[in-house]
Amino acid sequence: MGKKLIITEKPSVAREFAKALKEQMKSYTGYMESEGYIITWCVGHLVMLSYPEAYDESYRRWSLDTIPFIPQIYKYEVIDNVKKQFEIVKMLFHREDVDVIYNAGDSGREGEYIQRLVLQEAGYNKNAELRRIWIDSQTEEEILRGIKEAKDMSAYDNLSDAAYLRAKEDYLMGINFSRALTLKYGYPVKELLKLNKSVISVGRVMTCVQGMVVNREREIRNFEKTPFYKITAVFENGGSSEENICYAGEWKVTPESSFFESSKLYKESGFLKEEDAKRFLEELKQVTECKVACVERKKESKNPPLLYNLAELQNECSKLFKISPDETLKIAQELYEKKMTTYPRTDARVLSSAVAKEIKKNLSGLKNIAAMRPYVEEILADNPTGKLLKSRYVNDKQITDHYAIIPTGQGLNAFASLSAAAKKVYEIIVRRFLSIFYPAAIYRKTSLETKIGKESFFSNYKVLEEEGYLKVLNYSFKKQEKETAEGNSESEKLPDESLQDFLKNVKKNQLVNKKELAIKEGETSPPKRYNSGSIILAMENAGQLIEDEELREQIKGSGIGTSATRAEILKKLVSNGYLALNKKTQIITPTILGEMIYEVVKVSIRPLLDPKLTASWEKGLTQVAEGQITSQVYLEKLNDFVIRRTNYVKSQNAATMSLHQVFKNIQKYY
Repeated sequence: MGKKLIITEKPSVAREFAKALKEQMKSYTGYMESEGYIITWCVGHLVMLSYPEAYDESYRRWSLDTIPFIPQIYKYEVIDNVKKQFEIVKMLFHREDVDVIYNAGDSGREGEYIQRLVLQEAGYNKNAELRRIWIDSQTEEEILRGIKEAKDMSAYDNLSDAAYLRAKEDYLMGINFSRALTLKYGYPVKELLKLNKSVISVGRVMTCVQGMVVNREREIRNFEKTPFYKITAVFENGGSSEENICYAGEWKVTPESSFFESSKLYKESGFLKEEDAKRFLEELKQVTECKVACVERKKESKNPPLLYNLAELQNECSKLFKISPDETLKIAQELYEKKMTTYPRTDARVLSSAVAKEIKKNLSGLKNIAAMRPYVEEILADNPTGKLLKSRYVNDKQITDHYAIIPTGQGLNAFASLSAAAKKVYEIIVRRFLSIFYPAAIYRKTSLETKIGKESFFSNYKVLEEEGYLKVLNYSFKKQEKETAEGNSESEKLPDESLQDFLKNVKKNQLVNKKELAIKEGETSPPKRYNSGSIILAMENAGQLIEDEELREQIKGSGIGTSATRAEILKKLVSNGYLALNKKTQIITPTILGEMIYEVVKVSIRPLLDPKLTASWEKGLTQVAEGQITSQVYLEKLNDFVIRRTNYVKSQNAATMSLHQVFKNIQKYY
C-alpha cells in the first residue's frame, strides 16, 4: 500500500494536519513522514510568471518598440529564495511509493493557483491520484472531513483556470500599461514632483481604487456649501406647572403651508435666506392656535445583522478599533490558524445548511468563555439548530467557496496569547454569531404632527421596548449606550418617563402651547472621505458605498478585487505613495503623486478608472470559475483590451496633455 502525500500552503498548516492525523510523524528538512502519510508545504508562492527578459533579453530594456508584450505560451520559474523547498516538494512528488497527492492549499482561488503552479513545474509520479482537500477551518474534525471527502483535483479545474487568468491579467496590464505610461509620462511627472524615480505603476484593480479616492477628494474640493435656516419649536402639553411636559418639533412644508412649493426654501424644511426665516418666525409668534394634528404609533423590529464576511469585518474593525484592513486580515488569519474561527477570506455572510445542522458544536465550545456562557446556555435550551435552519442566516445559494466567518468553539486555550486587538476582533465575531440566535429588537415609534395655525411641526420618538439580540452586543471594550433612540431629526431623542407617558396618551386635536420658537442655522455637507473600512465596502460593491446591508447582499458578486486581495491592494497604493492613510483615523486621501498619475491614466487608459468595468473583469473570472465561459474566450478579450490600449498610449503625443497645468491646478491643495 502506497503513501499519501499532503501538500499545504505553509508549515503551520502542515503541523495542524499532522496533529489531526495522529500518526507518529518523523520530521525531515521540509517535510514530515509517518507509516501512511507524508506532509510537506509551500511557503506561499514557490513559482511565479517569468519576467519578459526570460522570453528575450531585449525585453529587459523598457521600450515602446517591445510592447504590447503578449506571450503565446507563458513561462514560469521557481522563486530564488524558496528553491530549496521547491526541490524538496519536487522530490516528494516523484516518489514511487506515493499513490495519492492531496492538494491541501488555501481553499480559494489564490490557494489553488499556488499549488497548481508547483504541480505544473515540479511534475509528479503519474501513477499517483490527484485529490483536492477543501476545508473551512483548521479544527481536527474539519481536517479529517476534508481528507475523507477530498474530490478529484479535476473538479477544481475551472477555479484553476480563473486563477491562472487572474495572474495573466495582472501581469499583462502591469507590464504593458506601466511601461507605456512610464515611457510617455514618467519623466515629466518625475521632474514636476522632483522625485528620484519615474516609474508609473498601474493595475486593473489598484488604479480603479486610486481613481475612486481621487474622485471623492475632488467632489469634496468642488463642493459648494449651501446655508439654510430651519425653524424649531418647543411645545408643552398645557397642564399645571408641575405637570407640564415639553417636546420639540421641526417645521416642514406641507401642501397647507403658505410656503408650499416656494422658491425661498432649501428642500422642505429650511429657508435659503435668514431674513425670510426671521420674518416667518415673527408670523408664527402671532398665531395662538396650536394643536396636535396627527398622532401615529407603530412598532418596528430590527433583526440581528448578517454574519461577518471579510469585507464587513474589515469595515467594522476600521470603525471600532481604527485598524487597517490589512491588519484585520492578519488577525483573522491568526484566529483561523489557531482554530478559533473559520476561514476568513470569504464573501458570504450566511451559513450553509450542512454547517447549521452541526451548529451545536460551535455553540457548546463557547460555553468555556465566562462572559458568553449565559447567552450560550440560553441559546442551547431553545432548539438553536431548527430555528437557524429556517432563518435568513442559512442560504446555500449565497455561498460559493466558503460560508461566513464564525467561531469554531475550539482553540480557546490560545486566547490568552492573543494581542489586545486580536481579542477584540474575536469578541465581535463571537457576539455577532451569538446574536443571530436571538429575536429582533422591538421599538415603539411615535410620530407627532403639531400645527401652529396651518404650519406643521414634526416630532419623532423611538423607544426600545424589547432588547432582543442587542443584549448580546454588549461589548467588553467600550461602554455601550442602549440603542433606545435613533433618527434624523433633532427632535428625535430618548424621552424621559414623563414624556413617554405623554406620548402613550396624547390624542389627535389635543391642544398644546408653543413655549419656544427658534431659528437653527445649518449648511449642506460635502461627501465623506473614504476610510480604510468604507473603501473595502465600496470595492465589494463595484465602487458604491452602500451602507444598507440588505441592499449590499442583493448586488453582491460584482465587486472590485476579491476578499483575499482588497487589503493588499490598499496597502500597495499606500506603499507606492499614491494614497495616504491616516493611521489614527483610518481616513484615506490621495497624494499629489497619486493625483498626477490619475490624470495620466484619465487621458490614456481611462477604462482602468471605471469601477463598473473593473468589476466586470472580476465577474468574468467568476464566470470562468463557474464554467459559464471558457478561459479561451476570456483570454481573447483580455489580449484585445491590452493590445488596443497599449497601442493607443503609444500613439499619443505626450504634449497633448499639459502636465504643467495639471500640476499647477493640484499643487495648491498640498
